[in-house]
Amino acid sequence: MGNNEENKPGNPAAARPEERYRQVPQGFRPGLITAITVLLGFSLTFLRFWGVEDVSHWTWHALGVTFALGVVIALQIVALFRALRIEDDEVREYRKTVRWFIASTILLLVGLLVAALD
Repeated sequence: MGNNEENKPGNPAAARPEERYRQVPQGFRPGLITAITVLLGFSLTFLRFWGVEDVSHWTWHALGVTFALGVVIALQIVALFRALRIEDDEVREYRKTVRWFIASTILLLVGLLVAALD
């Protein structure tokens, strides 16, 4: 007795059942983990400079950048947590992890742009 939800035409798993359990090729996950940790280290270092060592006065731009960096770091930690899970060997889960990482990277770039303009 199969699950009727999986056999519906609109279900993405029904369209590509082989992708559901397909494994990510070797080397992809370690590369992603390295990229996440490099940007996480940069984000933490930049936040340290921006929030602690910078002696200039706080402005609304500076507060916005600090908040954005906090969100970026949280997104990067979630992406790192997802990348270290065993389930991330599946292509579907890996793609979700990459999306988390790309979202954090885009927000990091926006925050750095605002910081550069401040």
